[in-house]
Amino acid sequence: MKFIGYRTLKTGVGAMMAISIATAFGLKYGTAAGVITILSIQNTKRQSINLATQRMGACLLALFLSTVLFKMLGFNPVVFGVFLMLFISLASMFKLNEGIVVSSVLVTHLLVEKTVTTALIVNELALMTIGIGVAFILNLYMPSVEKKIKEDQVYIEERIREILCHMSVALRQCEVSVKEEQLFSNLESRLRIGRERAYRNLNNTLLSDNSYYVKYMDMRVQQLHALNNMRKHFERFSISYKQSIMIADFTLRVSESIHEANTADGLLKNLKLLRESFTTMQLPKTREEFENRAMLYQFLNDFEQFLLIKNEFKEELLNPLDINWDYR
Repeated sequence: MKFIGYRTLKTGVGAMMAISIATAFGLKYGTAAGVITILSIQNTKRQSINLATQRMGACLLALFLSTVLFKMLGFNPVVFGVFLMLFISLASMFKLNEGIVVSSVLVTHLLVEKTVTTALIVNELALMTIGIGVAFILNLYMPSVEKKIKEDQVYIEERIREILCHMSVALRQCEVSVKEEQLFSNLESRLRIGRERAYRNLNNTLLSDNSYYVKYMDMRVQQLHALNNMRKHFERFSISYKQSIMIADFTLRVSESIHEANTADGLLKNLKLLRESFTTMQLPKTREEFENRAMLYQFLNDFEQFLLIKNEFKEELLNPLDINWDYR
């Protein structure tokens, strides 16, 4: 267990650097630069750039608006309150929300000084520049999470493989595994963690396309939904038929083929042949047999969707210009 995390270390070092730089330049209220750095340390490079842009824009807006109001109406708490109402509204309108707090703090320096001069405006701009600049430089290096993502991939594929194996057994024995709930819970939890890491990895890349892991995790999340749909059909299976044994064999074959590079092309063709073979078999003779056969067909349809998700994922990777991914 780490006593000091990487972000904590950057925050402490960054605040020290920002205050030292501000002091070296002889700036007033130099500690404000350290506070700005503390508030500007982020988890990803893209977050850091977005935050720096918003805060600098908000700072310019705040200094302009406060200068006008203070010079027209005087330096007092009432005018500062009017400034806040106007500034917060305008900052929200221009999507500069992240800069509202720190920019308002900088304006209080003008209120305390009871004057607005070029030197004081430059002082406040310098404090903001140093604060977000130091944070940005420190945020340029982020520990790689790619190794962890690859570990997530291995774990996720193993759990999907295990779930399909249990489904294969359940189709033969008409008895759901007691481990089923835990398997799905573990898979869902690791997918959530893996997806968060994938997005963090994406947002730490500025110049190259590093979106593969995001697409991979989104694909596995869709497959989890398909598996949940497949799982629901077992509630109504009561008797094992020839068709259920055939689907059980196919399910086991798919479980053995679960890996990152598999396009699912061959499995989809096998599924089509399996479905066609059912049309040549004898029709159900009892109501119970009919209901079970219907559930098997629905299970097979959801299984097909499970395979199509993987197949489309590989096709989209081969044709990247056709993809319109939404990175949140």
